[in-house]
Amino acid sequence: MNLMKGAVGLVTHNFFWKLLALAIALIVWVLVANEPELSTFTTVRVAYRNVPDNLEISSAPTETVTLELRGPAGELRGTGESRNPASVVLDMSNVGPGQRTFEIGDGNVTLARGVHLVRSIPAAIRFEFEQRVERTIPIRARFSGDGSDGYVLARYTVTPSSIEVIGPASHVARVDAATTDPVDLSNTEGTFQVRVNAFVMDSYVRFESPPQVVVAGVMKKK
Repeated sequence: MNLMKGAVGLVTHNFFWKLLALAIALIVWVLVANEPELSTFTTVRVAYRNVPDNLEISSAPTETVTLELRGPAGELRGTGESRNPASVVLDMSNVGPGQRTFEIGDGNVTLARGVHLVRSIPAAIRFEFEQRVERTIPIRARFSGDGSDGYVLARYTVTPSSIEVIGPASHVARVDAATTDPVDLSNTEGTFQVRVNAFVMDSYVRFESPPQVVVAGVMKKK
């Protein structure tokens, strides 16, 4: 008897509010169920995670894909906005050196409830992975302009004379030296000292430390 009274009490306690909540849920369900289903295209950025520390992506990355989506009109209107974004996240934890293709599908696409993925354009993305390597390369100074009143460059030094770079193995192997920004010798006489940045042409190769160097030299009469 006490058990039955307890059960009845659970049902009747705050009965009005429970009934109101049920009515609201029913209204929401009816509205959603009657909402027209639409299709749309949205462009999303590709993100990735868990790239092994010893590997580098050495191919030109695919930054975005276009998703064809289908779902309730209200949900599709929110797709791409901060409140209800679609996203593509690739897990690269098991990759090794070489080419690896990732299909874009339900396993790596996150969508709002009720929205379905029809297809992705492109349907797959291919990456090239290489071992990450480090190498020390020389720094070469560049000059522009002529010294004033017949002065020419007699000698110069670059400090530091070398710098460490890091990146995909094949890209690092092709870089033979870093070069400085041009040092302008126009109207220069005697000694000079200029602080400039170094640069490498391969965008996949980066410096391990700030690439700032000092170029010092001596100008003499011809």
